[in-house]
Amino acid sequence: MAGDATVADDYDRACAVADLAGVITVGEDGAQVLVLADEPATSCYLPGSRAFLRWSAARSEISLRAAAGAVLADPATVWGECGIWVSDGPAVLMDSAEAGSDLGIEYPGGGMPAQASVPLPAGRWRVRATHKKVDEENWVGLVHLLPTES
Repeated sequence: MAGDATVADDYDRACAVADLAGVITVGEDGAQVLVLADEPATSCYLPGSRAFLRWSAARSEISLRAAAGAVLADPATVWGECGIWVSDGPAVLMDSAEAGSDLGIEYPGGGMPAQASVPLPAGRWRVRATHKKVDEENWVGLVHLLPTES
């Protein structure tokens, strides 16, 4: 959403997230969104792990996913706490430069905005994130969602 330079808009608030991830409110109804911050990176959702995987460096997608699995399984992984995200169910992974209302609309020159579905049940999620060098070839960013009580 384009702002008028006097009041922060949704995009401005997304860009202001200083940690690896953060939760902000958007729109007039105050819905919460999870922002994957830090730097632009190819990202995907791993439903079996309830984690967003960000490609920092890797030789292949297979090695990146294996490195992510190792980070998630390692009890010594250092996680940063990034807030609580209240979600009403399935979400969409998208670029913050796109307005959510434009996701299903074709660009004037052709093509559609990039998006990926996130099969997440409704709930309250504790958000934690890490960026870890697994070996010389694999650096992963992970944003992990853990269910919270109430």
